[in-house]
Amino acid sequence: MALARATDGIFTPSHHKNVIQSVGATRTLKANESGSLCLLDRAAGVVYTLPTPVVGMTFEFLATVAVTSNAYKVITAAATQFLLGGIIMGDVTVAQSGDYFEANGTTHVAISANGSTTGGLLGERYTVTAISTTQWVIHGVCHGAGTLADPFATS
Repeated sequence: MALARATDGIFTPSHHKNVIQSVGATRTLKANESGSLCLLDRAAGVVYTLPTPVVGMTFEFLATVAVTSNAYKVITAAATQFLLGGIIMGDVTVAQSGDYFEANGTTHVAISANGSTTGGLLGERYTVTAISTTQWVIHGVCHGAGTLADPFATS
C-alpha cells in the first residue's frame, strides 16, 4: 500500500476516518459513507437519516457544538428499522450523576437530543452499527443537564 503525503506528514490511504460535517438542518447518510464520523456541529440542530441497514455498516456521531434550538436527531430510514442498545447520560451540572437509557429494538427509530434533559451538549459521542436488515445497535455517552430524560423516540 502506498503512503500519501499530506502537508503536515504522511498517512496511509483508507486508514483514516471520513468526517461528515452538517451543512444544513438535514443530512441523509449514504451506505458508502459507513465508517464515518458525523459531526453534530450546528447549534440550530441537525437531523441525520441513516441509510437502509446492511449488516456491519457503522456510523459514529460527535457533538462539537451544544444544540441550542431544535435537536440533534439520528433517525432510521423507515418505520420498520429500529434502534437497539443504550447510552449512558450524565448531567453536566451535577457531579457524579447520570442514568442509562435503552432503545428497545422494536419501536424506537430515533435518538433525539434537545440540548438539555435529553442530551445534545458538547462532547457527547455514540455509535450505531447495523446488526440486521431491520436493526441498528447504539452505544455511547450523551451529555445532558437537569432532570435527565429518555432520548429515544418512536418517530
